[in-house]
Amino acid sequence: MRRASVLAAALGLTLACAGAACAADPTGAETLKANPNAPVNFTWTLVSAFLVFFMQAGFALLGAGLIRSKNTVNYLTKSYMDFSIAALSYWAFGFALMFGGSKLSSGLEHGTPWVGLSGFFLSGSAYDVTTALFWIFQMVFAATAATIVAGAMAERTKIQAYLAYSFLVSALVYPIYGHWVWGGGWLATLPFGVGARDFAGSGVVHAVGGLLALVGAAMVGPRIGKFNPDGTANTLPGHNMTYVVSGTFILFFGWFGFNAGSTLAATDLRISVIAVNTFLAGATGGVVALYASMARTGKADIGMACNGALAGLVGITAPCAYVPTWAVVVIGGVATWIMMWSLGFVERVLKVDDPVGAVSVHAAGGLWGLLAVGIFADGTYGDVRGLIVGEVGQLVAQLISMGTVTVWTLGTGYVLFALIRATIGLRASREEELQGLDIPEHGVPAYALDPSPAAAGA
Repeated sequence: MRRASVLAAALGLTLACAGAACAADPTGAETLKANPNAPVNFTWTLVSAFLVFFMQAGFALLGAGLIRSKNTVNYLTKSYMDFSIAALSYWAFGFALMFGGSKLSSGLEHGTPWVGLSGFFLSGSAYDVTTALFWIFQMVFAATAATIVAGAMAERTKIQAYLAYSFLVSALVYPIYGHWVWGGGWLATLPFGVGARDFAGSGVVHAVGGLLALVGAAMVGPRIGKFNPDGTANTLPGHNMTYVVSGTFILFFGWFGFNAGSTLAATDLRISVIAVNTFLAGATGGVVALYASMARTGKADIGMACNGALAGLVGITAPCAYVPTWAVVVIGGVATWIMMWSLGFVERVLKVDDPVGAVSVHAAGGLWGLLAVGIFADGTYGDVRGLIVGEVGQLVAQLISMGTVTVWTLGTGYVLFALIRATIGLRASREEELQGLDIPEHGVPAYALDPSPAAAGA
């Protein structure tokens, strides 16, 4: 069963003619008449979309806590604006490029194996309740991919450059690879296994965001003081662990919408297994990272535990529907070890300054998640079978998808950031960076530590 077929079946629980060209139904009357179960599935998918949207608050707090206080407003601005800009670009262009030709709902009839060609601006026959439902769920995923980059480029990137990036990645880079996997494109129809599979976005969302973060952080350069003349790295600690832990809790909570919500139907009872798998992977990642930090330093590093939990969650996002619970613990644990190794590799070998570990959590963890599908899928859902049941074809499809997302994202990311650097510029001035970006770019500090004379005398 192809990915497009799985989505069509899920939407078919809401719309009787899913998978075929359907007449637009902008009021929902015909959809409800065709399927009395539509309201429960609409509600499930909308609530899941709202949970994923709330993850933006988690990203904002997590990233703000891991950087220095003088850049807090700058980071919060980027976190707030990137999903807003991503929403507009995805509404205008990205959604159509990603799902045109998938025929998953009304208005998505035209496309090729390489790019979608219908559904722009949600106009015409895309003015439909089911298409709108599908759009808002997919839009919050696009916004997640966009926001991953903010942390890796934090504390030295111009706000104008970041906003331009947010528009372009949501309009072009993310949707086109997404079309290949989720929109019925060429990766989804590979003649190996059942085609490349990524249930909720280890590759489509996290690897894309993490690899773009790697390119962006490399091209903008390290923060002043990060590296010594001999190449050794200095620690530039963040300023608020309360933000970090709170942000991680919010992200973990939102991940249930991310993964279980990707069924697009409450009547698909596999949601209970997906929720359990999501929880176990995150819990395993946090435990492994905490004990690893204690073994290495003798200290229980809560920041590392938070990144470990996130790495486990990223790793399980692709295989969450396809694997048994014992495999989930393995996937989450391995994801954390890969993340910890990647942190050192990115900093010491690549000499890339990533203040929040976005590359290691999302790129490394996301690629591992794609691979895990080909290893651990047991055939109980979607007929996806990996090595544990003796099938090699699915692993081949997953390896092709891993190579494709790496080449596509690094290549387009380089062009994107080079274009921005050559036009409006990527990096803030040395003076602004040393002062902190809050006052020069926003005119307000995050914390008013000294009361005004009027307030002091009140």
